Amino acid sequence: MSQNQQIDSTYVVIGGGIAETPIVKVVTDIKFHTKIAAGFKVEDRNLQCIENTEYIIDTIIAINSIEHIIYTANHREIKYKKLCLCTGATPKLLEDKDYVIGLRDTHSVEYFQSIIGTAKRILIVGNGGIATDLVYKLNGIEIIWVIRDEHISSHFLDAGAAEFFSNYLNTQQSSDRVIKRFRYSGERTSGAALGPDWHCGAMFGNREGKNVIIEYKTEIKNISKSDLVRIELTNGKVYECDFIVSATGVTPNSNFDIRDGTSVDIAGDGGIKVDWKMETNLPDIFAAGDVCTVDWTSEHWFQMRLWTQARQMGMYAAKCMHSKHINETLLQDFCFELFTHVTSFFGFKVILLGLYNAQGLEKKDCELLVRVTNGQEYIKLVLQNGRVVGAMLIGDTDLEEMCENLILNKIDVTNLMDDLLDPNIDIDDYFD
Repeated sequence: MSQNQQIDSTYVVIGGGIAETPIVKVVTDIKFHTKIAAGFKVEDRNLQCIENTEYIIDTIIAINSIEHIIYTANHREIKYKKLCLCTGATPKLLEDKDYVIGLRDTHSVEYFQSIIGTAKRILIVGNGGIATDLVYKLNGIEIIWVIRDEHISSHFLDAGAAEFFSNYLNTQQSSDRVIKRFRYSGERTSGAALGPDWHCGAMFGNREGKNVIIEYKTEIKNISKSDLVRIELTNGKVYECDFIVSATGVTPNSNFDIRDGTSVDIAGDGGIKVDWKMETNLPDIFAAGDVCTVDWTSEHWFQMRLWTQARQMGMYAAKCMHSKHINETLLQDFCFELFTHVTSFFGFKVILLGLYNAQGLEKKDCELLVRVTNGQEYIKLVLQNGRVVGAMLIGDTDLEEMCENLILNKIDVTNLMDDLLDPNIDIDDYFD
């Protein structure tokens, strides 16, 4: 489209992962593991290949929410009936320096791997999925992993699962088939170890030249640069490295100039507040994905800024916009009944369901059932008042459908406690 245009459109979406190019991120190869939980790939696609879509490469200058007009840097005025803000989030950087590299998703991880070149030592800051994935994938280099927590990958894993992966790396996927089963009362839900000394050793494992040193419960105190980057930690230790990788979360891109005397409501985490219809406080303006913060509660669902939820929110926001446009009754999408996330850590399939780490629950009301098969699987069920409310399934457990049904149907399993995780019992027989 040319500049200096006035454009009328029914639906306008701002965002899509583009950066001065007609490229968007598209979900492909969707595989459903349960009714809700799905794994998929994310690929780059040219917008020209997407039907019934017109695209504009431009920068938003301001929005008039009363007149329903978007103003751009190239002097376009875009009139909309329904608008959805999908501008995502930006990585938080320790410092804006060329030796501090921010990572956001698997694609940026792959890009980083392509430019790391002859680096001999890097320092990774962060404890989420990106940092974990990077530590696993990088070989032939020394890695200093700085985390604020007592165990790795705390954004997703509990202490027991962290130990499971640590043991796997240390033993090169041990073939031991020893099965350990545990039941913990609510007092143990805050992350007590399932095995001895899970957080003591600094060495995380050596694998094809991999040398990982983990610094627990510490943060960056100071960064300086001469020939190498010098990092001082709050625990008093000092390291020198070639690069710093900052994987410490994101900040929503929610700064919009609303030129009509109104403003969009912003949540405490910087996201744009949306109600259960994905609508902001401004009429006919919606938001979805990392830029938004949900302003509603659900029994077994909560928000995390993940590709899984970006996909769900995007599809649901489109439905909400269309339903409002044609004045159709809307029901909230079923996907918000249950938190689901399908990913992989250290080569293992990982499926997270519901309140998998007892999020928001009182410890005294919770009970954990855990089964561990060294080098093969880690299974944890979270129960409240005799009902399963969450599950963490690592490995090829084939338990995801059963766990989803138990959570959604709120089945009382009090009398099945000893059998739920018995590998010799097909628990599905109880419900036939």
